[in-house]
Amino acid sequence: MGENGSGKSTLLRMIAGVERPDDGEVTVSAAGGVGYLSQTLDLPGDHTVQQAIDAALAELRALERGIQEAAEAQDMDRYGELLTAFEARGGYEADARVDKAMHGLGLAQIERSRVLSSLSGGEQARLGLACVLAASPEILLLDEPTNHLDEAAMTWLEDRLREHKGTVVTVSHDRIFLDRVATAILEVEGGTMTRFGGGYTGFLAEKAAARLRWEQAHADWQEEIRQVKEFAATTAHRVAVGRAMKDNNKMAYDRNAGRVQSSVASRVRQAQERLRRLEEDPVPRPPRPLRFRGAFAPAGARTGTLVRLDRLRIAAGDRLLIHGPNGAGKSTLLAAIAAEAGERAGYLPQEVTFDPDKTVIETYGGEAAALMATGLFPPEALELKVGALSVGQQRRLALAMLLAGEHDLLLLDEPTNHLSLTLVEELEQALDGYGGALVVVTHDRALRRRFTGTEISLSGGYVC
Repeated sequence: MGENGSGKSTLLRMIAGVERPDDGEVTVSAAGGVGYLSQTLDLPGDHTVQQAIDAALAELRALERGIQEAAEAQDMDRYGELLTAFEARGGYEADARVDKAMHGLGLAQIERSRVLSSLSGGEQARLGLACVLAASPEILLLDEPTNHLDEAAMTWLEDRLREHKGTVVTVSHDRIFLDRVATAILEVEGGTMTRFGGGYTGFLAEKAAARLRWEQAHADWQEEIRQVKEFAATTAHRVAVGRAMKDNNKMAYDRNAGRVQSSVASRVRQAQERLRRLEEDPVPRPPRPLRFRGAFAPAGARTGTLVRLDRLRIAAGDRLLIHGPNGAGKSTLLAAIAAEAGERAGYLPQEVTFDPDKTVIETYGGEAAALMATGLFPPEALELKVGALSVGQQRRLALAMLLAGEHDLLLLDEPTNHLSLTLVEELEQALDGYGGALVVVTHDRALRRRFTGTEISLSGGYVC
């Protein structure tokens, strides 16, 4: 897991041997082979579907030929070795696995003689996945395998991976997929990796616990600073205050007073040094939870119409989820609603466009402190040119700008795209607490299952 540009795909390519690391070594031990699925099918467009399948099964086909050659040469040692490897890889069931994978991923109707260039991008992606699964290597390396899959195909894939007898390393933003398949989570962030046990549920629990520890550490730091300041200002000076002079011995009294003053000065210096160290090494305040703001009326008073567009009426406080197949017009509808609603609406389009030559803080248009308080950008990123940001960072900037305004209506087109899953969870919590009207277009299964409101189906540009 991790944001776009954090290095997830690079990590998979290094494990697969497709890319070499700049430093260090990658050691892979897999007698049963390694299968790698990139986000694109890396084969010439004039190859056929059958050639793609044959390329995926090349190792098994080579084992099969080797078994036959060893048998003909009566080399029983080599024959037994190759046969053991072939059976361990399920070589006899390879063609049956191809048929199962093609059917499970919605490709059963595709003729094996078709050239790859005649397939859609989604069909090519699913064919690549079917091929690597059919090869059944010991280690499966899958980069965003749920892309281009419908609900039935995703369920089939999840079941297939849960049955896999080897190791699966997958990059995914699909939370339901991770919850069903992953036994451990590796979060890639800032060039480092953190491992979380217990699958996605364990990851969320540990993240929540880490947030509580951070809040407690910040509170402890603040309290210690308060105590040290109070000690330096008052407590250190209360040494032998008001003590009476004994036996009218002024010399002894003055001598003792000098020791007292020296002790006071020493304690004050120690307190000041401790304060300096605390302030030089602060525990920053955790980012505030994301919150969408608006000037909407209380729940019982939300009766006004915000937008009326053809057959669609959006009232104050409505929560609408728009779904439909690709090309149905969902994004077009959201853009039309945004144009009709005007400044009352906060609109997050699926593709955001910024001036690449402006800095992050210039594009944001608000106070640096307000942007940093969201936790979406660190201080050192504020002066970066927007054109140098990753897609995920640009998405964060668009979200920050939306959070900065006040809106009676939020229009969100695929809001979870390109965001880290930690941020996606925070975004969902913010939407739960938003009091205005909300219209969402999303393919995110977890968001759709969690959504409470009215679902609207769109087909051919019309509301069904």
